[in-house]
Amino acid sequence: MAPEQRSVESLASKLRRRQIVGSRATALETLLVLRQVVSKARFSNMDQLVEIIRSVGRRLVEAQPKEHSVGNTVRKVLHHIREEYQTATRGSAAVSVPQSFSIAKFVLLGQPRQHTLAPKAESKGTLKENDPDDPDSFARGLKPVLMEAIQDVLDELETVYDNVSKNAKDHIHSDEIILTLGMSKTVEAFLKSAAHHRKYTVIVAETAPLYGGREMAQSLSSAGISTFLVPDSSIFALMSRVNKVILGAHAIFANGGMFATTGSLIAATAARAHSTPIVVCAGQFKITPLWNLYHEYGALDFGDPSSVLGFEEGDLVDKVEVVNPYYDYLRPELIDAFITNDGDHPPSSIYRLLKETYDDEDNEL
Repeated sequence: MAPEQRSVESLASKLRRRQIVGSRATALETLLVLRQVVSKARFSNMDQLVEIIRSVGRRLVEAQPKEHSVGNTVRKVLHHIREEYQTATRGSAAVSVPQSFSIAKFVLLGQPRQHTLAPKAESKGTLKENDPDDPDSFARGLKPVLMEAIQDVLDELETVYDNVSKNAKDHIHSDEIILTLGMSKTVEAFLKSAAHHRKYTVIVAETAPLYGGREMAQSLSSAGISTFLVPDSSIFALMSRVNKVILGAHAIFANGGMFATTGSLIAATAARAHSTPIVVCAGQFKITPLWNLYHEYGALDFGDPSSVLGFEEGDLVDKVEVVNPYYDYLRPELIDAFITNDGDHPPSSIYRLLKETYDDEDNEL
């Protein structure tokens, strides 16, 4: 087995065993494997390359379909690779010949993308498909462009916390009381960034049974932010004092709904009853064109029920069905705004971001 195939199988195994969890961690690992696969791949045209990347994507998604960012990363890489390829092969022609504008084309394509990069004219001559004398010439000429495309996606992932947090001071005002729950690295960075400019208070719900809120409260408190740790049962009672609810996301769907850490639905419902705005901080790589199944409990992704009700309870265990979902499903009407690394968006415009971020043919890998 080739080294790049081994790396794909190794990541698939880690995903299946939940040795790598979390949207950003799985996205980064997926990207590193794709970079290795593309650097070693042999192909004589663009279609072959796309199929190689898709086959890797299918293998990883099958290993862990509940980590949506794995498939999203593969789609983003395919989108960037196609753009770089078109720039390298037809960039000069596109610049010299003005495109005729039509309403039909504008509606079909959505918001036009601006290409500020100069066309790679030097690559243009080397991208020859199916050269009978040298079958690897096409791949050799294209690989520097592909590596650049993958590096763009990697840079976006590595700077996602900073880019989401850059306008935090515009969303949080002095003396506000903010409610959050669980441990979200994106929300943590957002709140710490706002603390450089504002004095405010954060109420953190413990988020049983994993109690990620305890880690969050400790981190915010050590950064000098006034922080209170409260049990989940007090969320509704405290909501009348709260100015804003800030949540993290596991996955954001085309309709503007999302999966968030379990307990988020309680907070969102309480906030809606008090007309308290709900803001979600999330990297754009969490936006997915696919739907996972969900029911009244939340996402079909469950943890160990014994952490909710231990087996030592005896007779009670036999009489109840204990459910411990990892994530709640929040409907789009419960959310006021998404703050991403590409700006702020209402739930109703998420479908447009999908069109700009991925190609339609990659919705099903």
